[in-house]
Amino acid sequence: MKTLITELRPAILATVVLAAVTCGAYPLLITAIAHTVFKDKAHGSLITGPNGTVIGSALIGQNFTAENHFHPRPSAAGSGYDAASSGGSNLGPTSQKLHDAIRERITAYRTINGLAADAPVPADAVTASASGLDPHISVANAGLQAARVAKVRNLSVEKVKELIAANTERSILGPSVVNVLKVNLDVERVSQPVSPMP
Repeated sequence: MKTLITELRPAILATVVLAAVTCGAYPLLITAIAHTVFKDKAHGSLITGPNGTVIGSALIGQNFTAENHFHPRPSAAGSGYDAASSGGSNLGPTSQKLHDAIRERITAYRTINGLAADAPVPADAVTASASGLDPHISVANAGLQAARVAKVRNLSVEKVKELIAANTERSILGPSVVNVLKVNLDVERVSQPVSPMP
C-alpha cells in the first residue's frame, strides 16, 4: 500500500499542478492580455450609437430591409439573423427549394435596386452564409445598392461610394468586404434619417 501511494503521489501532484495552470492561471493570463491589448475585440467588437447605447456588433450581422439602408446577404439563422440560432439552411446544390429561393431573391434584388432583368447579381446578395450571421457583403454587392441608397437619402452616388470605400475591409487571404452595419451608420450620419434602423 505504501508503494502504491508513493507511485501515485507524482501523478496526483502533476494533475493538480496542470489543472491549476491550464484551468486557472493560463485562462486568467490570456483574458488579462486580451482585455489590455485587444479591449474592443475582447468585449465583442460592440458598436455604439451617437447617444452611447450599444446598437450591434461589427461581427454579427443584422437584417436591414428599409430602402434607405444597405441590405445584408440573406440569412437562414432562425427567422433571419437570429444569433441564438446560428446556422445555414443545409440545402444542397441539387435542392429545388434552394434554386427557387435564389431565383426569387435575384428577381427581388434586381427590382429593388433598379437593375435590368438580365443584370448579373453577386452571389452573396442571394445566398446565405454558413452561420447566417455574416456582417459583411461584397464590394460588388454594395456598389449595386449604392444608387438606391443615394436616391432615397438624397445623396450623390459618389458620396455613397466614398462611404462604401471607407467601410471596406481588406483581407490578405480573401476578397475585400463591406461591413453593413458600419456603412449604414455612416449613411445615417451624413444624411437626414428617413426611418429608424434597421
